[in-house]
Amino acid sequence: MKLLAHLHFSGNCREAFNFYADVFGGQIEFAVTFGEMPGPAPEGMREKLAHARLNLKGEYLLGCDAPAEHYQVPHGFNIMSHIDVATEAERVFNRLADRGTVIMPFQQTSWAYRFGMCNDRFGTPWMVNCEAAPPVPGR
Repeated sequence: MKLLAHLHFSGNCREAFNFYADVFGGQIEFAVTFGEMPGPAPEGMREKLAHARLNLKGEYLLGCDAPAEHYQVPHGFNIMSHIDVATEAERVFNRLADRGTVIMPFQQTSWAYRFGMCNDRFGTPWMVNCEAAPPVPGR
C-alpha cells in the first residue's frame, strides 16, 4: 500500500508542479486538461489541469486545478520532505520558502539536525526535515 498526497490548486497546478519538479529534481509524468477529458469542461477550466502526476525520484505527488466553487486554501496538513544531506535540505527549504511564508525557520531542533516549516508561493504547507548531522572530517 502507498499513501499519496493529492493537492488542489486555484488554477496554477501546472506552474506549481513545474516548480516542484525543479526544486526536487522530478518530472511531470502525466498531465491532462479538463478540455482533454470526456464530456464538457467546467466553465473557464478548459486549459486547466484535471489531473497531474509528478514523479519525485520514485515518490509521487498528485494534483489538479479545482473549480473556484470547490477550491479551499490548504490547511490541516503538511507535505513532509525528509532529506538526508543537510545542505540539500536547506536548499530545498529555501526554494520552497522563497515568495512564500516561513512558519518555522530552518534550524536545529530537539528531534532533528535541521527542520523548518513554510507555506510555498502556491499555499502548499511544507515541512523539511534532516535528521543526520553532516559527517565530521577525519572521523
